[in-house]
Amino acid sequence: MPILMVDAKLRAIAAVHAGWRGAAKRIVEKSVGEMRRLFGSRSRDILVAVGPSIRACCYEVGEEVRNAFGGCGASDSSYFLEGPPDDQAQAFSRKNPSLSLTSKPPGHGSQGEALFRLDLVAVARDQLRAAGVPALNIEVADFCTACHIDLFFSHRKEGQTGRAMAVVGIRRG
Repeated sequence: MPILMVDAKLRAIAAVHAGWRGAAKRIVEKSVGEMRRLFGSRSRDILVAVGPSIRACCYEVGEEVRNAFGGCGASDSSYFLEGPPDDQAQAFSRKNPSLSLTSKPPGHGSQGEALFRLDLVAVARDQLRAAGVPALNIEVADFCTACHIDLFFSHRKEGQTGRAMAVVGIRRG
């Protein structure tokens, strides 16, 4: 999940990539802390854009991923939904059977079974809020990369990778 941060007042930026491992280690929250430490940014001045990523509708994970989030926050149990992918994801798989994976990707249970679906966006929002970034300063792109392979690559959905890029910058003043 790409996360772009901007402190326009101090002209400071950060680009963060957070998969489940990074999210479990609080990389999003720590990045805000680094902006405060390195640039003197105030959390309330940081604007955040969370880019397209796999969403809870499709992000199947196993018990070991859930365990990695143990003690990550007050709402860590709300990051996981039980059961199979939602109707939109299942409908996509039925319409595109050739795009289904033949083996389960990393992050599934020991037998390859998916027990939960992870909501990485909820994790990022909670970590940003815990770091003091106001909810109004957080913008989330409303795309699941696994549901929208016509727009994005999804290794989990397609079994192959492509490239995507997120860019943040500051114009010369």
